[in-house]
Amino acid sequence: MRRLHLAVGILAVIAFLATGQFMRRHEPPMAALEDGLRVMYRSRHIYLLGSGLVNLMLGLYPHARVAGWRRITQALGSVLLLASPILLLMAFLNEPGLGVRADLWQGSFGLFAMFGGSMLHAIAGIGQRAGKPEAKAASAGAA
Repeated sequence: MRRLHLAVGILAVIAFLATGQFMRRHEPPMAALEDGLRVMYRSRHIYLLGSGLVNLMLGLYPHARVAGWRRITQALGSVLLLASPILLLMAFLNEPGLGVRADLWQGSFGLFAMFGGSMLHAIAGIGQRAGKPEAKAASAGAA
């Protein structure tokens, strides 16, 4: 999972840079758009960065759980975190064109996936001490 998080994190940060360039070159200029539409573009742009950085950090600092429920919880969290930048990029591309009052599910699901995945990773790590055999085995496997 480490390499997948790292790859998705790098791709999401690149997508963040690309969406920034899109907004910079947008016609009409972003400043000329109505406030609601401009905020939709900018918020989805920033959310994409957040999900990319979370995945990037998980790719750089892996801490795999070995024991049953912790490993399953961490894996579910990883699935949600990997889905988050995809949903948020789709939201950037689709939702502003739908308007502020439309049913905007991609951005919401992307944020919920980022939050839920982060919480599942936190739950898997709570109470886990560095001295426990589970942590030593994970450290040896990561090296």
